[in-house]
Amino acid sequence: MSSFKRVSDCEAVSVTLTKKLKITAAISTSDKESDPVAQPASNRCVVGRPAPEFAAPAVLADGSITTVTLSQFKGQYLVLLFYPADFTFVCPTEITSFSDHIASFAELNCAVAVCSTDSEYAHYNWRQQARKDGGVGPVAVPMLADRTMEMSRSYGVLNEDEGRAFRGLFVIDPKQVVRIAVVNDMPVGRSVEETLRLVSALKFTEENGQVCPANWKAGDMAINPDIARSKAFFKSSD
Repeated sequence: MSSFKRVSDCEAVSVTLTKKLKITAAISTSDKESDPVAQPASNRCVVGRPAPEFAAPAVLADGSITTVTLSQFKGQYLVLLFYPADFTFVCPTEITSFSDHIASFAELNCAVAVCSTDSEYAHYNWRQQARKDGGVGPVAVPMLADRTMEMSRSYGVLNEDEGRAFRGLFVIDPKQVVRIAVVNDMPVGRSVEETLRLVSALKFTEENGQVCPANWKAGDMAINPDIARSKAFFKSSD
């Protein structure tokens, strides 16, 4: 992808996502459809297995506070980002960057949510602080509060000594299976463009049955996972 839409160009995206979260939050869990393919979720995160369930208080894009659950994102991709703490240094650059590209994620049928072990009230107050002052402002992504640290622990990103999360990034597919898991140490931020590339590649493989080579991006040639048919790709790359 050579260009991405910024949230300022389509404010309706965050409004739509907020309404969707509020509506699904009101639906009883007894109404969930069973998935004959996915296996029961465990309490730990493993690529290729159902994502660990969660239910956490969160500040939504409109500033309201409600409970957000994993099941609310069923039917779409979810990029779930863990970060160390509010009112820090690398964290606001990541959160605002992902928020600013929320429309590009929406085009891929992908939601974004961020999570730390801070309380929802800390999240709320951080949103009141302008970006120029180190805050995040009114971001377009839900900010989840993992006060018990159980969510960070189940996804394998909790620094037990500090009670904070490492920079975990998880891509969960529409069936709520973990497809990508990347964990950075605290000093290094993550790339929005690379995350969009990964989601785009996953979506492409699901829709086309092909696999994506190194550095693949939308529009590039992919590989047929067959000994004979894969030769077309390798010949073209000579």
